[in-house]
Amino acid sequence: MFKDALRDVVEHTQGGQAGLLMGFDGIAVESHVRDGVELNIETIGMEMSVVLKQLMHAIESVQAGAAQELAIQAEKLTLIVRVLNNDYYLALAVAPDGNYGKARFLLRLAAPKILSALE
Repeated sequence: MFKDALRDVVEHTQGGQAGLLMGFDGIAVESHVRDGVELNIETIGMEMSVVLKQLMHAIESVQAGAAQELAIQAEKLTLIVRVLNNDYYLALAVAPDGNYGKARFLLRLAAPKILSALE
């Protein structure tokens, strides 16, 4: 179920490179990398887990509420993160010329389905 959902998000996003379902503990549940893309999304997710937890804490400490979505833009990719709950998040790596709006939309649609399957 998770693999299919990640594949759909990656493959239906222009510039989508890889998708990931990961725990904030840095343990990957599932991932999908588009054919021909050389990207270790699990390593990226593992490294980002620590940073994401700190960002979420910072956002909550200024009483802005719980983080729902974060984006980190680098020279070679943008990582869009959709928080599912206190334990898990979805991430999508998108190429610089990719469609970020569609990526965000598809992650938002996939999130409740994946969350219900986790529970």
